[in-house]
Amino acid sequence: QVQLVESGGGLAQPGGSLRLSCAGSGSIFSFNVMAWYRQAPGKERELVAWIMGGGNIKYADSVKDRFTISRDYAKKMVYLQMNSLKPEDTALYYCNYRNFWGRGTQVTVSS
Repeated sequence: QVQLVESGGGLAQPGGSLRLSCAGSGSIFSFNVMAWYRQAPGKERELVAWIMGGGNIKYADSVKDRFTISRDYAKKMVYLQMNSLKPEDTALYYCNYRNFWGRGTQVTVSS
């Protein structure tokens, strides 16, 4: 069984930064992908970034060069450093591992 708990969301101004964390527990293996998704009101859930063992990383085009995903394999943690935030980044951000999901952490970007 796997559990994922997100934290670090909140309110940020445009151009600001936030750092999301996801604490994993249970059978999490480094060779599997851990990912961040987000879902804005009225929109479908979309992939933000994923990372797997070996340093393979992928970003959505909309966040490339602004967001950085990282992972602590020993602690089963995954992070998302979000810089240069835009109002369109406002969404509920979810941590994902295989078919397991956290409950999400809200990110709101507004002046």
